[in-house]
Amino acid sequence: MTGAPTHPQSKWLEAELKYDSRVVGKHEVVMTRGLGATVWDESGRSYIDCVAGYGVANVGHSHPDVVRAIKEQVDRLIVMPQSLPNDKRAEFLSELVSVTPAGLDRVFLCNSGTEAMEAAKKFAITGTGRKRFVSMKRGFSGRSLGALAFTWEPKYREPFGDAVDNRNVDFVTYGNIEELRAAVTSDTAAVILEAVQGEGGVRPATLEFMQEARRITQEKGALLILDEIQTGFCRTGKFFAAEHYGVVPDGMTLAKAMGGGIPIGAFVMTQEVADRMPAGGHGGTFGGNPLAMAAGVATIRAMKREGMAEQAREKGEYFMERLRAIQSPKIREVRGLGLMIGVELKEKSAPYIHALEHDEGVLALQATPLVVRFLPPVTISREQIDAVVAAFERVLNGVNPRAERQAQLAAQAAAGETAQGEAIQTE
Repeated sequence: MTGAPTHPQSKWLEAELKYDSRVVGKHEVVMTRGLGATVWDESGRSYIDCVAGYGVANVGHSHPDVVRAIKEQVDRLIVMPQSLPNDKRAEFLSELVSVTPAGLDRVFLCNSGTEAMEAAKKFAITGTGRKRFVSMKRGFSGRSLGALAFTWEPKYREPFGDAVDNRNVDFVTYGNIEELRAAVTSDTAAVILEAVQGEGGVRPATLEFMQEARRITQEKGALLILDEIQTGFCRTGKFFAAEHYGVVPDGMTLAKAMGGGIPIGAFVMTQEVADRMPAGGHGGTFGGNPLAMAAGVATIRAMKREGMAEQAREKGEYFMERLRAIQSPKIREVRGLGLMIGVELKEKSAPYIHALEHDEGVLALQATPLVVRFLPPVTISREQIDAVVAAFERVLNGVNPRAERQAQLAAQAAAGETAQGEAIQTE
């Protein structure tokens, strides 16, 4: 979805394509507004958003409580380093700890999931005095040089060669208890684990694997660090995916949905782990800034007040039930947890994701070459879910309603039947 814009009149798209680094592939559309589970492009076309900023907009775009909190905080104070205590930061920490699993009551604040993973790596080393790690095949932990060491997919690591030092990382097959048991030794600082692998194809862990991971790490004196960057904050039908498994880790990496759209990140951990990091051993300029903290307070309170975990559970079950009812030989499996849903196809998913956006006004994601990933805001309505499923079924069956409408209008124009003022809409 890169290359010359299909809307040459768009000065915004032209400017972005001209000056951007081109590291990130671009869709040929300019998004300008969002509300709830709907976003609009510069031409006014609406889209049902099942990307949600890669799982950020759990409370929906421009949630009124978050917008209000940001506006109020901008007028008061935007930045303040963590060395200087702040009222809004203290309020956020209290709110966050009120929803984390018992015992995870110490917090390192940062700005993103990758930063949270970098922090987790350092806290694990100081917390155990060890330097080896165990990560998962098909796992994704971020793209900084430190986090890349835990990321399985070679395409992310290979361009940087030896600069990505994963000599101290052992990768095991996700879900394979015997491999995990063999890999975790007295030299292991931590096991890094996603309760649901997102980039790896939307694959929930089994109950047995998660519980054995907890037991094995405790036996070996290693930490269990759960990556809840995408699964956290009501995405899976619980506040955190760990709750589905009855597992309390030694630490969790958090980000994405925690700030309602504002950049934010955190590593939450036990007091024992936190206390072993030397003073000044880690830090960051913008972590815990009052603006992000205000957004986070409003976001967590909205999630609790509106029962978003339960909403995600109910809507996720409904969404997957509807997807499984699609009659198509192209579908291999529908799987997921809450509103983190993957549809594995028997052929490449990219053309169908493109057709959903281009022809149907539905935004979706890829997760491995075969999987279509749906990560809508928790605020998505059942009517919108029905519309997404109907659109997905049409693209699987090769139906293009926009093309059909264009052909119909063209035929009417040729016959002199086009109503005055009606124009054929083209991409």
